[in-house]
Amino acid sequence: MFAPLPSTIPAVSDNPITPAKIDLGKALFFDPRMSASGVFSCNSCHNLATGGDDNMPTSIGHGWQKGPRNSPTVLNSVFNEAQFWDGRAEDLKAQAKGPVQAGVEMANTPENVVATLNSMPQYVHWFKESFPDETDPVTFDNFAKAIEAYEATLTTPAPFDAWLNGDDNAMSAEQLAGLELFMDKGCASCHNGVNLGGNGYYPFGLIEKPGADILPEGDKGRYAVTETADDEYVFRASPLRNIDQTAPYFHSGLVWDLKVAVQIMGESQLGEDLSDDEADKIVAFLGSLTGEVPEVTYPVLPAETAATPRPTGEVK
Repeated sequence: MFAPLPSTIPAVSDNPITPAKIDLGKALFFDPRMSASGVFSCNSCHNLATGGDDNMPTSIGHGWQKGPRNSPTVLNSVFNEAQFWDGRAEDLKAQAKGPVQAGVEMANTPENVVATLNSMPQYVHWFKESFPDETDPVTFDNFAKAIEAYEATLTTPAPFDAWLNGDDNAMSAEQLAGLELFMDKGCASCHNGVNLGGNGYYPFGLIEKPGADILPEGDKGRYAVTETADDEYVFRASPLRNIDQTAPYFHSGLVWDLKVAVQIMGESQLGEDLSDDEADKIVAFLGSLTGEVPEVTYPVLPAETAATPRPTGEVK
């Protein structure tokens, strides 16, 4: 039902991961000049210092607009079956292209991103090193591949992994009791695999639909992708690694307390009225999924030149 994190960087489809590509992706991940305003980077909404997300109900983007959904963590996201709450991106390459072009996020265009990169000789050199077999390596596709390569390194081995690998002392008695409840109550039917989620789509409110204070009526989830009636209010099961670091919860970002979120899920998804003691034990188990974040040294980014496109758009 579960699997530990691999000990090596996981492979991704159609994108061999190399040290040069990882370093390039890291620079791009932290570079706010990939946004039209020059203010927002990938790290703005997926802050590696705060659990890989921004710890806000919904993210702030271009012109200080608020996005429609809570920002998922980037940590361990390489193990998700698909990206975004509605699964509209098949992998991290596709995901990396979305926020750059979204009007409420980075509000840029592929053409302007490529022009920005080509204007800085250091970036051109890094792209050539990362994609040595290509005549013209500075492309929007390769921009996304480099970010994917870096994000594939952002894995967080946790006590639960040590326990799965045979260390009986890696988890406390309370955490083990929480794991037993997590399985017996049915939580693991949706939250399983390496990432304990991120690998299936389910209605939010399978047994009892939450109110609009938790499940906004205007966001119909995966329905916007498939336009299939059965997909109304269907969302990708949230991956649970580092979940105690990434409040607020759910796609709406309207619940701040993890214990409350657990009890809401028990009621809405399983028809279980979890007691305080049961919820506390499950929360303790979820704590065993909080792992060691890779040490991040902030990259020194290439300097602009006279040819670098200037920031555009109103930033209030």
